[in-house]
Amino acid sequence: MREQQNSLHRTMEEFMQEFRRAARESRYERRVLVEVFKRGINGVIRRNLIEAERPLMSIAQWYEYATNLDRHWRESKKEEERLRGEIRDKEEKE
Repeated sequence: MREQQNSLHRTMEEFMQEFRRAARESRYERRVLVEVFKRGINGVIRRNLIEAERPLMSIAQWYEYATNLDRHWRESKKEEERLRGEIRDKEEKE
């Protein structure tokens, strides 16, 4: 099972759909499944989840928290792009 999240193009939800299908076919259980999932997700998200105040114990927790972080990460990227555009526009007017 070598599912990998392409962080720029696939959302966590899209990645998880494929991962869950592959996980069912692999018959991996608990700890191994979490380890394989961690290897497949975006490094920034993985690092944030590993460094979380409370360790995530189940694959369901990893799914939930990874999805939330992915959404926030994508929103943050959009905001950064918007702000860069505003700064560039302001500089061009000066």
